[in-house]
Amino acid sequence: MAVAVDTLRVVYAALAEDVGAGDVTTEATVDGDATGQAELLLKEPGVVCGLEVAEAVFQALDADVRFETLVADGDVVEGPTAVARVEGLERAILTGERTALNFLGRLSGIATLTRRYVDAVEGTGAAILDTRKTTPGLRVLEKHAVACGGGRNHRLALDDGVLVKDNHLRATGSIAAAVERLREATSLPIEVECDTLEQVEEALAAGADALLLDNMSLDELREAVALVGGRARLEASGGITLENVRAVAETGVDEISVGALTHSARSLDVSLEVT
Repeated sequence: MAVAVDTLRVVYAALAEDVGAGDVTTEATVDGDATGQAELLLKEPGVVCGLEVAEAVFQALDADVRFETLVADGDVVEGPTAVARVEGLERAILTGERTALNFLGRLSGIATLTRRYVDAVEGTGAAILDTRKTTPGLRVLEKHAVACGGGRNHRLALDDGVLVKDNHLRATGSIAAAVERLREATSLPIEVECDTLEQVEEALAAGADALLLDNMSLDELREAVALVGGRARLEASGGITLENVRAVAETGVDEISVGALTHSARSLDVSLEVT
C-alpha cells in the first residue's frame, strides 16, 4: 500500500487523540527500558486489512520496534488468528495497543463487508465500487480496505473524476449544458447522474461517457441497459444491500456503487495479547 504519507498523517493524529500528554497508567506501571512482545489477533472470520497502519503506530512510539506480519492485507482468515507479532519497548506496545487495534478492526471490517458484496455478484460481470462516503481523514486507508476486499475504487477526490449530480444540473440548467461546459474544462470522462429514463436519453444525446442510474427499480435498470446498448458505462447506485445486489447486477449494469462499504461496515473483533 503506497500511502506512507497518508498513513503517517493519520497515525500521528490518532496517537495525539488517544495519548494526549502521556499514557499515565503505562508510564507509572512499566519501566522505561522494559521490552516485551505481543500478538495481534483477528478473533473472527474475515478479510485482514490494516497491518501496515498498525505497524506504523508502534514505530511512531518505538523506532526500533520489530513488527512481523503473519498474513497479508487481503488474506482471508476463517477463525481466531494471530495476524502479526510486535516486539519492542513494552511502553510502546501498551500505549499503541488501542490505536493499532482501532485501525486493524475498522479496515478489516470494511474489507470483509466488501468481500461479501463481491462474492454476491460473482459471475455477473458487475464490479463493486466504493464512494466518497468515508470517514473524514481516513479515505485513502478505507479505500485501500475496499480494494483488499476485492472492490474497485471510485474517484478518490473531486479532482480526479467527474460526476454531474442533481445540484450541478440545477446550477447549469440542463444535462447538455453541463456536459458542454465540462468538455471545455477537462479531458476526464464525464459521468452524469440519471434518476429517470428521460435523463438517460438526455445524457446519451449529450455525449456522456458514463451514467449513474440512481435509485432506479430493477425494471428501470433493465430498460436503461437496453436503451444505452453499450454506448456508455452504467453504474447503479442507491438502496443497494446484500439482499438485492445480485438482482441489480443481473440487470446488466457494469458497476454497482455501495456507500455502505465504508459508512456502515462493522469493525471486526481484534485484540492484542502480550506473550
